[in-house]
Amino acid sequence: MSKARQSWGSKIGIILAVAGSAVGLGNFLRFPVQAAQNGGGAFMIPYFISFLLLGIPLMWIEWTLGRFGGGFEHGTGPGIFHSMWKKNRFIKYFGVIGIFGPIVIFIYYTYIESWLLGYTFFSLTGKYSSVTTPDAMKSFLSGYQGLVKNEYFGGLKTAYAFFLLTFIVNITVVYYGIKGGIEKLSKIAMPVLLFCGILLALRVLTLGTPDAAKPDWNLKNGLGFLWNPDFTKLLSGKVWMAAAGQIFFTLSVGIGVILTYASYLKKQDDVVLSGLTAATTNEFAEVILGGSIVIPAAFIFFGPENIIPIAQSGSFNLGFITMPLIFGKIPFGIIFATLWFLLLFLAGITSSVSLAQPAVAFLEDEFNLSRKEAVGVFAVVCFVLCQPAIFFLGQGVVDELDFWGGTFCLVLFGTIEAILFSWVFGIDKAWDEMHIGADIKIPKFYKFVIKYITPLFLILILGFWFVQEGVPVILMKNVSAENINFVVLTRIMLAGLFLLIAFLVKITWNRKREVNR
Repeated sequence: MSKARQSWGSKIGIILAVAGSAVGLGNFLRFPVQAAQNGGGAFMIPYFISFLLLGIPLMWIEWTLGRFGGGFEHGTGPGIFHSMWKKNRFIKYFGVIGIFGPIVIFIYYTYIESWLLGYTFFSLTGKYSSVTTPDAMKSFLSGYQGLVKNEYFGGLKTAYAFFLLTFIVNITVVYYGIKGGIEKLSKIAMPVLLFCGILLALRVLTLGTPDAAKPDWNLKNGLGFLWNPDFTKLLSGKVWMAAAGQIFFTLSVGIGVILTYASYLKKQDDVVLSGLTAATTNEFAEVILGGSIVIPAAFIFFGPENIIPIAQSGSFNLGFITMPLIFGKIPFGIIFATLWFLLLFLAGITSSVSLAQPAVAFLEDEFNLSRKEAVGVFAVVCFVLCQPAIFFLGQGVVDELDFWGGTFCLVLFGTIEAILFSWVFGIDKAWDEMHIGADIKIPKFYKFVIKYITPLFLILILGFWFVQEGVPVILMKNVSAENINFVVLTRIMLAGLFLLIAFLVKITWNRKREVNR
């Protein structure tokens, strides 16, 4: 006999949990970099078009799919896909991606998240207060990561201690379940995160001009660098792809998490307004807060000639090198640096606990394990799988995990979902399913968008991305000779994990077939 599935305690709880899953490091680090590199204000035109034609439809698709699958006591891709296309005995194996992807992201994301906890502590204690140059701050970060031994750190002991603490916190939250763990965390973390973001944005917007000898290094020009449109960039397909990709990744669609979260809804629970609210909360965090902190602050302190190299240096450098240096130059910098890393840590943990839930839900739903048993299995497996990301960070392992889990699986899974929802399940049936218990009615033109535009958009993204970025990575063209063996071993580990999940899916479906005979 199957046990009763968990449920959310409130509508605001599920909205904040989904928003928390979406609001992550990409909102505050990846978004400003993408905007700065792709035409500033002109980037926002394809960005908002993509939000309307790709982001919102995918949100509604995943909320609806999840609630539908939950009605059959399935909370993950294999069961939900099978519920929608029962005649196809292979479709459930495509759903494996929705469990595999989150696990792969979890096993490196929690380590990166632990850096943020560490830097929150370092900011409070002033450990890097004497570090005043970009090169020295890079050395501090490299020492913490265990890539080098220097005067700041003698190895990985400090980083590993913060990883253990972060891992334990994640597992504890997941252990206490949907209502008692994830929802409770989201109700606390999301308001605190938004409060920290608003304080930081207000501080940046009141910086003035620190250097009187350089009057052009001011807030107006800093915001202008990010927001003034270079309309010639709209002729570049790369800009449109970058904008669509940012929307895709920032909303956490295509991961499988929203499917699982929505599976704990009741049949009459709204998915239309709730999905829209979660998406717009994420956009507020990204566009208003994420666009008002990093790039304007870097422009004011480092000037127009350095801002492009800073933007091109990558998200990690912005977060862990540029921003600490900036906070070291302003009054009460310790407080604002602590708020910065606390904000990022909260964004990280609300995302990472969501990544754990699909695998845990799979074990609970399909193998009838207790919450304690499912979380225990997940914790042991993921703790072992985390180790390569920690000890072989400098050998390309994290980049490899990020490619397969954080990029390839997202785009592929999202494309499969959109086609399955609109064409296999059927747009008329899907449209009716979305509006069950809906608090608002979706504009009719979205029926056309969801059936034709969104799937086509996703197929184009998948195709262009695969040719431009996927093929070189798959062929290891950018992997150095000394890292080849590490990358190959990482791929073997990932292939083994995927096959293991597929085997578990086969076992549970064979068992169900035997019971139904």
